[in-house]
Amino acid sequence: MMAAKLPLRDVHLPAAPSWWPLPPGWWMVIGVVLVVTVVVAGLLWLRRRRRRRWLALFDGQVAAALEGPVRLAAISDLLRRAARRADTRAAQLQGEAWLRFLDGRQGREFSDGEGRLLLEGAYRPQVDVQGVEQVRALARARFLELMEGKR
Repeated sequence: MMAAKLPLRDVHLPAAPSWWPLPPGWWMVIGVVLVVTVVVAGLLWLRRRRRRRWLALFDGQVAAALEGPVRLAAISDLLRRAARRADTRAAQLQGEAWLRFLDGRQGREFSDGEGRLLLEGAYRPQVDVQGVEQVRALARARFLELMEGKR
């Protein structure tokens, strides 16, 4: 009988926790994600900047050589300097071995294609301008690969 006269109320659950402010663990996760993002973006920016400097070096050296044979000699010199960076023994290669090294692992553009002009083109009195430009484009791409250390 006494229980009927007691003023009982329903059980009220507390309110759900607010999403703000975030718990400390979430702040650490956000901080780690931000640091990783900044580091990756910085590394990509430095890589792009370094590649632009290498391309500017290549283009400047090749543009300074006005004639076809001299331009081919400049391209060959730049490729040898870059090859030395990837493999110290590569600068001593001659002839077909040098062209096979320049081919790398992908193709045969140097040993079977336009790149063959590097072997004797610098010693010719006249060289086809179109051929020199094809070799320049091919060598420019390979120069970047060698500077990045790709064999």
